[in-house]
Amino acid sequence: MYSRTRRLATAVLLGTALLGASAWAADPRVKFATSAGDILVEVYPDKAPKTVANFLQYVRDKHYDGTIFHRVIPNFMVQAGGFNEKMGEKPARAPIEHEGQQSSAAGLRNQVGTLAMARTGDPHSASAQFFINVKDNTFLDHTAPTARGYGYTVFGKVVGGMDVVNQITTVPTGRSGPHGDVPRTPVVIRSATLVP
Repeated sequence: MYSRTRRLATAVLLGTALLGASAWAADPRVKFATSAGDILVEVYPDKAPKTVANFLQYVRDKHYDGTIFHRVIPNFMVQAGGFNEKMGEKPARAPIEHEGQQSSAAGLRNQVGTLAMARTGDPHSASAQFFINVKDNTFLDHTAPTARGYGYTVFGKVVGGMDVVNQITTVPTGRSGPHGDVPRTPVVIRSATLVP
């Protein structure tokens, strides 16, 4: 009787753990503990699988810890993930394939609170940097696989702490070397962690 009860309890615990793991895997969440407050984001591997896998690997590697929001433009977006407090660029892995067409077809748009990958003029140049839209930026959406139409891959959204994001947009900014729109007082990502 004891061993059967024990087996049953183990099975229930295992089933609960598996359910929790699958729920976590479906829509992983990451908490950014910043000097301005906490920001909780949810990412969508079913809509932008390579982008999300890349982002989560940077989180697991602690790449974002100690980085800053280095580009802040009110009524547009806040960008992070590439520079430390002294505006030194952190090394990043090789760029990933652009998934704007796929994420757009899945319904993700550059709307208030969404996360998208930052990149250069090359659509396939996104690596570690990301931005959070603070308004609906439809002109950043994918429209066609052309130089002008690739847009920016949306892969998640803020689900907690949008007030913190909005607060970040109010910090005074200026130039730092070749970079513009840099907060004069750094807004630091102290840690980025996966949360259930």
